[in-house]
Amino acid sequence: MKMASMPIAVIMQRRALQHRWADEAWSAVGVVPDRGNLPRLQILGESQERDYYLVSGLELELYTDEHEGYYENVIAPESKVFVLWRMEDGRAMPARASVSYVEGTRMFDSGESADGVTMPAEIYAWVAGYLRENYTPKPRRGRQHG
Repeated sequence: MKMASMPIAVIMQRRALQHRWADEAWSAVGVVPDRGNLPRLQILGESQERDYYLVSGLELELYTDEHEGYYENVIAPESKVFVLWRMEDGRAMPARASVSYVEGTRMFDSGESADGVTMPAEIYAWVAGYLRENYTPKPRRGRQHG
């Protein structure tokens, strides 16, 4: 069951490569809260070597069955927002984002393109606040000694 959501925008990057098998590499490089009124696609910078653009229209959604994944991400040394993206009209476009460590792992294992980007402080505070109100970590079991 969906418990909370936050609109976000994803910063995407295209890098030119001089490589035998690829001319360019695409990746998600940042996430920001979306306060509204953003165009679906906004060019932030363009050059022959590198392009940056902001894509709005995504939401981070928090579900009760993903609490463990949110908790694992929040206590990690570097919390991430996981972004799954696909090529559309010659440009990498984010399709889904999550703050669940488990869901992020599923994205990477799916065979599709996905990146983990550093979680901004505002999103971290939102997820941590949600967990404080809605989640109690399960006690960890240590090794049982006879």
